[in-house]
Amino acid sequence: MTTKDVIFELRTKKGMSQDELAEKVFVTRQAVSRWENGDTVPNTETLKLLSNLFDVSINTLLGSPQKLICQCCGMPLEDEIIGRNGDGTLNEDYCKWCYADGTYTYSDMDELINVCVPHMEQQGFTEEQARAYMKEMLPKLDYWKRYEELSDNGEFDAFKAQLIDEINALGIEGMPKLESLNALVGKFVNLEYPLPSGVSAKFLDDGTTYLGNQLECEFGGERCFGVLANMDFILICTYEAEGKNPELLLYKKR
Repeated sequence: MTTKDVIFELRTKKGMSQDELAEKVFVTRQAVSRWENGDTVPNTETLKLLSNLFDVSINTLLGSPQKLICQCCGMPLEDEIIGRNGDGTLNEDYCKWCYADGTYTYSDMDELINVCVPHMEQQGFTEEQARAYMKEMLPKLDYWKRYEELSDNGEFDAFKAQLIDEINALGIEGMPKLESLNALVGKFVNLEYPLPSGVSAKFLDDGTTYLGNQLECEFGGERCFGVLANMDFILICTYEAEGKNPELLLYKKR
């Protein structure tokens, strides 16, 4: 698709007229008409406004001329998994797992490799192949080449360590000691829990990145512990394979 087709499709999906779109991005209706006729393309600042309005990347608005990959983990980037800056705008260099709300979530390359390898095994790689591929590829990515410049001097790692201490101090029966927290996108972990009132509820935002992990129960059995947290809360649950039959054990404001 070309830029003119993309803008037309996004506008009509939103049910907006050319006048309404023009008002939201501070241009004239004639300018929008010229975009959709293919006579001109929006300038850089207007592309940023359109990106925020339609919640798509500038790359998408331009007809996807580039193959975007996360500059931390190497994952191909689609609009729905692109990370966000602190002001909520999309950052087209990173995925939601590696960059969330203006924060880089990985400072240790080996830790990132340990997280990625099981997913690559599901795609047919052996563990040895996956590790060798990641060890060769990651140092070539911009984040790791510029790590000293981009890192936060250990602030995020210190926050994760504090969270881990708080979670372990809860003393949840049967839950082993938590050793690490990984970045998890809400869409993939937002389970619906039955409440004592008889209703069911979700507690997460599908588009937000959280910290969490899955732990095997010390007593054995098929149920696992799920841990999720951020600056505002800690959530502990149990569930069966693939998140079935979830049970909320604890939801605690921090």
